[in-house]
Amino acid sequence: MQTIGVAIPVPEPWGSMLRNKRADFGDPMAKMVPSHVTLIAPTEVPEAELEGVCAALERASASLPPFAMRLRGTATFRPVSPVVFIAVSQGISYTEMLSKAVRTALGTEDPAFPFHPHVTVAHNLDDASLDRAYDELKDFECQFMVDGFALYHHDDVDGWVPQRIFDLGPEPRQQGSL
Repeated sequence: MQTIGVAIPVPEPWGSMLRNKRADFGDPMAKMVPSHVTLIAPTEVPEAELEGVCAALERASASLPPFAMRLRGTATFRPVSPVVFIAVSQGISYTEMLSKAVRTALGTEDPAFPFHPHVTVAHNLDDASLDRAYDELKDFECQFMVDGFALYHHDDVDGWVPQRIFDLGPEPRQQGSL
């Protein structure tokens, strides 16, 4: 079995900046998790089915055009979950549609909680660290074009490693491995 994830990577320079801030807040997952907006939660698939997964993701990627995304400010899932995140303030509808297209293509279940696009910057930390993350990044803002999403494989040593990018739109630029 291979554990996969599908997400929109946060491009540079913001991806590294948010990952470094996550580490600075004391979140040990910063080393294992690149900055991203999750489309589907970690899912186990048999290794023999990875080619079919990629074909399904190609179909899903063709269903939507590239779109603008803006990340702005912090929010939290507390008290339900000890998470502080950067909010998606533009591109929410497209991200929701893309998540649904990916879930449908892969035949995965709907998430346990309502889908809420975001970028986690602190998770499972004490209240003081979560408050610090919330306060220090409250004015964070960036905007970029989402022109694709990534298939990640989980590795016990390296964490979540991007394997392949799937371009959005019916005319892919050049799909392939990373």
